[in-house]
Amino acid sequence: MQERALTERLIGYETCSQEGIRSAAGFIKGWLEARDVEVTDATHNDRPYLVASVGADQGPTVAFHGHLDVVPAPAEQFSPRLEGDRLFGRGAYDMKGGLAAMMCAIRDLADQGQVRAHFLCVADEETEHERKATDLLVEQGYGGDFAITGEPTDLRVGVQAKGVLAMRVEVSGKAAHGSTPWLGDNAVLKAIDIYRRIEALPFARESSELFDRPSINLGRVLGGDALNKVPDLCVIDVDVRYLPGQDAGEILAAVEQLPDVRVSVIFHRVPATVEPSNPFVQTLSEVVREHAPGERISVGRHGASDAISFLEAGVPAVEFGPSGAGHHGPEEWVSVSSLERYKSALVEFVNLLPKRLVEERVHIA
Repeated sequence: MQERALTERLIGYETCSQEGIRSAAGFIKGWLEARDVEVTDATHNDRPYLVASVGADQGPTVAFHGHLDVVPAPAEQFSPRLEGDRLFGRGAYDMKGGLAAMMCAIRDLADQGQVRAHFLCVADEETEHERKATDLLVEQGYGGDFAITGEPTDLRVGVQAKGVLAMRVEVSGKAAHGSTPWLGDNAVLKAIDIYRRIEALPFARESSELFDRPSINLGRVLGGDALNKVPDLCVIDVDVRYLPGQDAGEILAAVEQLPDVRVSVIFHRVPATVEPSNPFVQTLSEVVREHAPGERISVGRHGASDAISFLEAGVPAVEFGPSGAGHHGPEEWVSVSSLERYKSALVEFVNLLPKRLVEERVHIA
């Protein structure tokens, strides 16, 4: 199965480093070009991105979007390991498996002449950059009429994703000698208390149709500059994933009202939402029926993605990817059998789309 072989190859690149990212991008470009798919490459945020377009010169246009960068991991996680149907390795599920299947789908769709299909591969999705390569690609016209970003969804169609409000919170205290801590005000201890108070704010107890609550994570703690001193400053980076319908400005204002803090925004992305009744979504759901029985348009993803870049530009976009588990963790894996099903679903979606759009009386300019 070529999807598995490609995934294993991509896992082997340490794409949490610049060198690994450049090498992986070069491999993807070479693999597609060897199959007569023309690829354009460029750089944004000091990282490469790739674009390939196949199929019709006009008519409905869809974008298959993926990222090859991953969060940091020990070196051994970049050695793929197969156990039954599970292929383990950093990025297997998020989202080198989906990316590999998209490469195969673009190859298989090159000769059809009814739909324009873009393959967009970026390498800064996991970064904290405010303006990402996907934003640039959408501005350049590669959004099309509908976009699928291959984040892991277990072969279901993700129509919502939480927004991101990443904050740096500086907590002030009072210095004192480490032998007399009662004379100071320990900023590190205060920072932990501030984090607990953020967790207890009213927005943190709200829910929505697809989410039972927002997500709040203490990602970094930077405090103290000497062992024998009560720290007078502590910085914590707090990652809030808030719900569709919640207001990031209100969340930020509530945190700013906590005592002895100064708050700055590291990164912000609004929640992603697309209507389940959208004809492209309905067509994808129809294709997925045989691959993922049961409710298919029901996924709300806790993690944000570059799908919002398309949505903010007015392009309907969903998250749709293979099956697996453990992304960003030590035992990340993707289902090998789902990779082939995923690729087949992408190809079937494109081939079925013209007929379904005519039936829905949708006009694509």
